[in-house]
Amino acid sequence: MRSIGVDFGGTGIKGAVVDLAAGGLASGRHRIPTPRPSTPEAVAETIASVVDEVDEELACDGPVGVAVPAVVTAGTVRSAANIDDGWVDFDGDGFLTERLGRDVRLLNDADAAGLAEMRYGVGEGRSGTTVLLTLGTGIGSALFVDGRLVANSELGHLQMWGDSAEEQAGAKARERLGLDWEEWVVTRVNPFLAYVESLLWPDLIIISGGISKKPERFFPYLRTRAEIVPAELENNAGIVGAALAAQEGTG
Repeated sequence: MRSIGVDFGGTGIKGAVVDLAAGGLASGRHRIPTPRPSTPEAVAETIASVVDEVDEELACDGPVGVAVPAVVTAGTVRSAANIDDGWVDFDGDGFLTERLGRDVRLLNDADAAGLAEMRYGVGEGRSGTTVLLTLGTGIGSALFVDGRLVANSELGHLQMWGDSAEEQAGAKARERLGLDWEEWVVTRVNPFLAYVESLLWPDLIIISGGISKKPERFFPYLRTRAEIVPAELENNAGIVGAALAAQEGTG
C-alpha cells in the first residue's frame, strides 16, 4: 500500500511516495523551495508541483498527507508561528483536495514525525506515555499514550526564561547564544526536559529532527528520568508520517 507524503517546512517543501508496509520511501525525495510569502495559495501551487514531480517518477493514486508547521484541527490550520498568517483558520484539507483533485489530509509536522516513529521506528510497540521532541529552529512535540496520538501538544511554547522554550532551548538558540553542545544541553535542554517530565511523566522521550543524525554530540549530557533515545527515521519522518495519516485518517 502506498500514498504520498509531503513535508511543508520553512525553507523547503519535500515529498515522496511512501511504502506503508515497509515504512520507507518508495520514490526519491523531491524538494522545491518554500515560496515567499508562504501564503496558502502559493504553498498549494508548490505542493501541487512536488506531487506532480513525484507522480512522474512513480505513479501513485493514493491520498496525499501534508505535514505543516502549525496546529491543525479537523483539517483547518489554527496557528501560524512560522508560516504566513493567511493560514490561520484556513481549511487546508478542503482547499488542497480541490487543488490537487485527490484526497488530502493535513496534520501538525511533529505529530507526523511521531506517527512515523511510533509505527516504524524506536516507538514501535511501546506502551505508556511517549513524547517526541524535534530540537530544530524551534521545538516541535508529539505526545502518545499507549500508542495513540494526542494531537497538537505544542510543548515548545511552554514559557521558560521569560520566553517560549523553543526560542531559548532549540538548536537555533544554541548558535545564537554561542553555546557548545555540553553547555546547551546542561543549561537549556535539560531544564526544558525536566519541565516536560514534571508535567507529563513520560516513559520514553524520542529526540527527532536533523539533530538526531549525530546524537553523539549531545546525548552524553542529557539527564532525564525517562528513557531517552534518538529517532530512527531522521528527516524522512515527516513525509512517512504524513503519508500514513492520509491513508489511515489519523492525526
